[in-house]
Amino acid sequence: MAPPPQRLKCRAEFLRVAKSGRKAAMPGLVLQALPQAEPGPARIGFTVTKKVGNAVIRNRTRRRLKEAARLLLQTRPVGAVDLVLIGRDATRARPFLVLMDDFARALDKVGVA
Repeated sequence: MAPPPQRLKCRAEFLRVAKSGRKAAMPGLVLQALPQAEPGPARIGFTVTKKVGNAVIRNRTRRRLKEAARLLLQTRPVGAVDLVLIGRDATRARPFLVLMDDFARALDKVGVA
């Protein structure tokens, strides 16, 4: 079993994934993925822009993304990849199982196994 993903925290890491990574837009989220140069655990970051709403709505959206990623990556581990999940306005209203399906389809689309 793969170790749990670590977190992307600094802006430079997010920008590197956005610049060089592959992107998959789904109705509930946007996924950016960039393979790491060295083997190691996956790293994941979450972001929600101010266009989505006020702080309460953005935090709720981010929590939904975190939980969907946690549950899906337990059953479908990935390794040596940086992932950035971007919340959309539709993320908070989307049924949770459909949101998890969006994340799984996005992983397939960017080629993360």
